[in-house]
Amino acid sequence: MSALAEILLSNGYKVSGSDMKYSPIIEKLRQKGAKIYIGHSEENIKDIDLIVYTSAISNDNPELVKAKQLNIPTIDRATFLGQLMKNYENSIAVAGTHGKTTTTGMLSIILDNSEISPTILLGGKLDQIGGNVKLGDNECLLTEACEYKGNFLKFYPTTGIILNIEEDHLDYFKDINHIVDTFKDFASLIPSNGALIINNDDEHASQVIKKANCNVITFGINNNSDITATNIKFNNAGFPTFDVKIKDKLIENVTLGVMGIHNIYNSLAAIACTYNIGISTETIISSLKSYTGTHRRFETKGKVNNITIIDDYAHHPTEIKTTLDTAKKIKANNVWCIFQPHTYTRTKALLNEFSHAFNDADKVIVTDIYAAREKDTGIIHSKDLVNKIKSQDVDVVYMKDFEDIAKYIFKNADDGDIVITMGAGDIFKVGEMLLNNQMDYSA
Repeated sequence: MSALAEILLSNGYKVSGSDMKYSPIIEKLRQKGAKIYIGHSEENIKDIDLIVYTSAISNDNPELVKAKQLNIPTIDRATFLGQLMKNYENSIAVAGTHGKTTTTGMLSIILDNSEISPTILLGGKLDQIGGNVKLGDNECLLTEACEYKGNFLKFYPTTGIILNIEEDHLDYFKDINHIVDTFKDFASLIPSNGALIINNDDEHASQVIKKANCNVITFGINNNSDITATNIKFNNAGFPTFDVKIKDKLIENVTLGVMGIHNIYNSLAAIACTYNIGISTETIISSLKSYTGTHRRFETKGKVNNITIIDDYAHHPTEIKTTLDTAKKIKANNVWCIFQPHTYTRTKALLNEFSHAFNDADKVIVTDIYAAREKDTGIIHSKDLVNKIKSQDVDVVYMKDFEDIAKYIFKNADDGDIVITMGAGDIFKVGEMLLNNQMDYSA
């Protein structure tokens, strides 16, 4: 939403909006001329021609209710972004259950280092482009494409990327078949002169490819694909080096500035996309090496008492496994995982999968579920998850208060340990407490 607001401001539109709490992004928008309210209230609806709202907003939101009372036109964010995409010659939409922000970040650096002047909408903050949005000309738009509620079906991509397809957002989707069908519909949106770039190692890829009416470019590691990674090696810090084969072309010693096997997949998607639109392999490879990640994606925050504090956005079982596997590749003592589940429906629907996700952690602390767009109906509690994890012989405890968690870690973590704050909510605050020694020991 903030990225769309910035694009509109740059085009001379008057923009106002609201959020539940203050953030640096709000201050940035205010400095650019936007009027931002803290808190949602019908009083915020003043002299408005159009309301743009997100899927996180419920139908009883007071601003949305007021807009309907006043017959002010309303449009959801995805539809608005889809209409915006029509203004660009080329539009790249990055979809998948995991890795959208990282892959979009990689693409951002490659495009930015090329002769193309892209407009970029990113789902995280990337220092190398100055935040979560970059304004370019009308030649190319790059954006993430979320499958939730079928939102990406409102887009008009000329290039669509599908990184992976798994069960998620089960408060909307009926099952995995419903999810796969939605990705198939996304693939069918791409015009005949466009391209679908898809992970050929994903078990659902073949079904999606059949629905595409455009050029299909596959990438992968294990299966025969158009673009593959071979000779994969990791150094002691967990950073990978590998060779890339693009059909009959071999690129040796590709090095990433981000860790993990999952980021090799993300980089292959970025390579496939940018190579297809004509960017030189030299620019692609040097850009990938310089990419060091967006905020909250395995982000090293600092050290305290020789304990490394890392923050990661992982909130799905597969993401948790991948993040902890990445951490295990670093030479360290114990790996702590401080996990904040995200939404009640996801926690309940994937409870069994979550229980098997923490085996690579030496010590796990689970705190309360971050509600996000949902309300607590009592269907699930973090203690239920803790009991499930315990059944896998994992050292896990439940702790409610962030400050208690920080004090516990400060007292019990050892020299050389890694502490990962994990989740899509505000669990990163625990790491900040540790780094700034903000705990109240008198309590």
